[in-house]
Amino acid sequence: MTDVVATTPGLFPLPDEAKRELSDLKGHQKGDLVSGGEGGRVAAAYERVRGEFVDDQIEADLDRVVEGQARWDDMLAHPLTVHGNVETGGIVRYYDNNNFYRDPRVTGELGFSGDVAAELEAAAELLGSDAGDRLQAVLPGPYTLADLATDEHYGDEAEFLAAVSEFLAGEVEAFPDHATLFLLEPSYVTNAPGDGLDERASEAIDAVAGATDAEVVVHTYWEAFDEKPYAHLMDADVDAIGFDLVAADRGANLECINEYGTKDDVALGLVDGQNTLVEEPRTVAERVAWADERIPSQSFGTTYVATNAELFYLPTNKHLEKLSTLVEGARLVEAGEVEA
Repeated sequence: MTDVVATTPGLFPLPDEAKRELSDLKGHQKGDLVSGGEGGRVAAAYERVRGEFVDDQIEADLDRVVEGQARWDDMLAHPLTVHGNVETGGIVRYYDNNNFYRDPRVTGELGFSGDVAAELEAAAELLGSDAGDRLQAVLPGPYTLADLATDEHYGDEAEFLAAVSEFLAGEVEAFPDHATLFLLEPSYVTNAPGDGLDERASEAIDAVAGATDAEVVVHTYWEAFDEKPYAHLMDADVDAIGFDLVAADRGANLECINEYGTKDDVALGLVDGQNTLVEEPRTVAERVAWADERIPSQSFGTTYVATNAELFYLPTNKHLEKLSTLVEGARLVEAGEVEA
């Protein structure tokens, strides 16, 4: 019997009250965490939101708890936009969604930052003794982060991808104890790496995964895998690959799995992270059963039950309802009460 883990890819929606408070702070710089004065008020606001996010997940009884990434105004680009050797360019569209972020323009060496580690340390304190078993770190995968950025320093695509990978690995090494690391790689399927780059992208993911002893999930969404990049990704030493069962072509993903296999664990995007319609828990369980039925050659050690994409697209009330749906659906799977 598979171990069913209810979790999310993070990036939660900022509550309306916090949005108003942060926008009212004069001179607010996005992502500002300095102490004292107005910066201190911004930090305090984000700290309160982090506490709400952790409490919401504990109340919903999620198996893995994320920090929530309230400060990630620039979505997956965040780890670069707060880096000292990165300039934030103009506003660009975030994939095919009506969301936007500032273009991170890398102008110097990508040395250690520690920004995400500081967030996770704060979340670990809120979880207390449960942190090592429940805390889930979230990062953009190296291919996606390089894809979202503009290189104005390294001058070579392969060198830049390697630098982004090395940067992320250094950040991961500073993380507090955590149970799981979700590497979010939507670009790996929406703008799949071509010949040569696909192998390097897999190696970059492998390097980041090697920086932690936690379980590593490469979570993709919005589209299905191309076969060759998928085959290379299977060479990366990660514990699970995530498949979008909401928006992507399920048949194409199944072809990759049946041709090349998949990891011993799997992550399934079962709940729509962008649509306000709240699924029934039974729908979640039925989608897990559907996947199990069509991958008869494999019995997964762990099945991560998650939303297909980040949750910042949703109103807070719908976001909270979807957390409960994930947990209740996972429990139905564990009980073996639902068939495809």
